[in-house]
Amino acid sequence: MFPDHWSLLFGQIAFYSFLMLIVSGVVLTVYYEPSVSQVVYDGTYAPLRGLPMSRALDSTLRLSFDVRGGLLVRQVHHWSTLIMVAAITLHLLRLFFTSGFRRPRRLNWLVVFGLLVITLGAALTGTSLPDDMASGTSLAVLDGVLQATPFVGSALSYVLFGGEFPGDVISRFYPLHVIVLPVVLLLLFAAGAFLGLRREPAQYADGRTKTAKVAAVQGAGLFAFVAGVAIVMGATATINPVWLYGPADPAAVSAGVGPAWYLAFLDGSLRLAPGWEVVVWGRTISLAVLLPVGVCTLFLALVAGWPFIDERLTGDKRDHHVLERPRDNPIRTGIGVAGMTFYGVLWAAAGADTIAVQFHLSMNLLLRAFQVLLVVGPPAALFLTRRICLGLQQSDTAIAEHGIETGRIIRRPDGGYVEVHRPASVPTELPSH
Repeated sequence: MFPDHWSLLFGQIAFYSFLMLIVSGVVLTVYYEPSVSQVVYDGTYAPLRGLPMSRALDSTLRLSFDVRGGLLVRQVHHWSTLIMVAAITLHLLRLFFTSGFRRPRRLNWLVVFGLLVITLGAALTGTSLPDDMASGTSLAVLDGVLQATPFVGSALSYVLFGGEFPGDVISRFYPLHVIVLPVVLLLLFAAGAFLGLRREPAQYADGRTKTAKVAAVQGAGLFAFVAGVAIVMGATATINPVWLYGPADPAAVSAGVGPAWYLAFLDGSLRLAPGWEVVVWGRTISLAVLLPVGVCTLFLALVAGWPFIDERLTGDKRDHHVLERPRDNPIRTGIGVAGMTFYGVLWAAAGADTIAVQFHLSMNLLLRAFQVLLVVGPPAALFLTRRICLGLQQSDTAIAEHGIETGRIIRRPDGGYVEVHRPASVPTELPSH
């Protein structure tokens, strides 16, 4: 028997998206050339014809315009990545807000967090492979962050790029993206499945269950649905149009193109960091880069270690097999919303330039507002969320004591009017099967 709740589908959606990535990725590797050697483009896309570019971009353009169904496969691959990242993120949030990370399932939390981090790494390496202007700009930002790391930054940049930027990063990213990271993801999914079978997912006190046969049939239907959504989106919504950006050029940057939404919080932290610099042992250290990188690293470390932090703060070392409603733990829910607010402000700050242009606002004023929100927003979110949870608890208590309002008004013998309440235990509708 398996728990039957819609929130448990996020993990399945992530795995089915991964299967779509594997299938589409195998097709892409047949036509893609992971090389930075220069050629002159003479393909179908006329605006770029005659321009020198790497074989990586040339093969990507030929895959998009000259291979039958190539553009569809590219876009299905990209959309499946976004679906997978979103599903893993929602699964992690579900575990947090329902307390599904407590003993004996702390290892499940680490597996899901590992899936998220490795997926982000796979997405970053994958978007860099076309060697277009947008990916080149992202790599330039990455090189700047590495170079700003005190003492070891230059060495890290040299190792990553195989020399001075831009170097030959494709020769390093390609095996990571095609072999190493997919194998790690497959192992993590297998570990998650093993842990799920060993310790069934925690469920609500009134949760329903289903048999293995029903779960298998529903899983097949869900895979078909995920595949259909990815294919429809790939066929109708353009994403990552590398032909509009042209070949990468270290001397130029792309305008109006931001990072992928799941990495935008890193770019937003760089935008909001003050331009502070200090001199240590004759070396100038830029806190404008070091500070946001440190803060984002600390944020991710807190997320990864939350089951252990929560256990230390609450002193609760018992095994839990029943999930909590978010309202039943106002402090934990408030902390979660505060973390989402912190992430959301950084995420929104990554698009500050586009927001300023679209709404005719001052860029400097907008960044100041985001800086204030970054400090004030999380505590305010924690306070408001806690108050809302307490209010919902009071509402539950009132329903348990007085029943549920029916909307029927009756007149009492003394002439007064009261609303009829029914006991909370009486079902409002027939139970579903």
